[in-house]
Amino acid sequence: MNAKIDVSDVVLHTDRLTLRPWRQSDLDDFFEYASVDGVGQMAGWFPHESKLSTQIILNCFIEEKKTFALEYQGKVIGSIGIEEYKESELEEYRERKGRALGFVLSKDYWGQGLMPEAVKRVIRYLFEEVHLDFISCSHYFDNQQSHRVQEKCGFKFLKDTSHTTCSGAKAPTKLNILMAEDYNKSK
Repeated sequence: MNAKIDVSDVVLHTDRLTLRPWRQSDLDDFFEYASVDGVGQMAGWFPHESKLSTQIILNCFIEEKKTFALEYQGKVIGSIGIEEYKESELEEYRERKGRALGFVLSKDYWGQGLMPEAVKRVIRYLFEEVHLDFISCSHYFDNQQSHRVQEKCGFKFLKDTSHTTCSGAKAPTKLNILMAEDYNKSK
């Protein structure tokens, strides 16, 4: 079952990042990375064409209270959403509490290890403070960056699935999972 999530008062820290709720003042930073070709497509959405598009999504982030802004050196460079997983894809986990992670990072910061650092911190929060039983995460077949982040964070392949992109296309995905018991063994 999808656990209830509210990160509106949660601030997490890593060595280099602050993970915090989104603010209206983040609009320019958000638009800066979300408008770059190649960033959104890795997560199934088109580059933002205007700040109005970004504002609409920013409003959702703030209202839905389930997405962290990733702040690095005073600038927002990405996000991690604690999404609802598709319960129909994970029927075998219906009696266990879980969520799905989705993340995106500004192209300017790829390859620096920032996303695995952030994801590991969110995993710790979800298992140690929210007490989830599992976390799922998926990626498109050709998204090797996301595959590597998930691998570095301990996710294990569960099955092949598909995702409907914002353009309506069905894209094949790899669904991965991290169980609380495996996380606890690795600490």
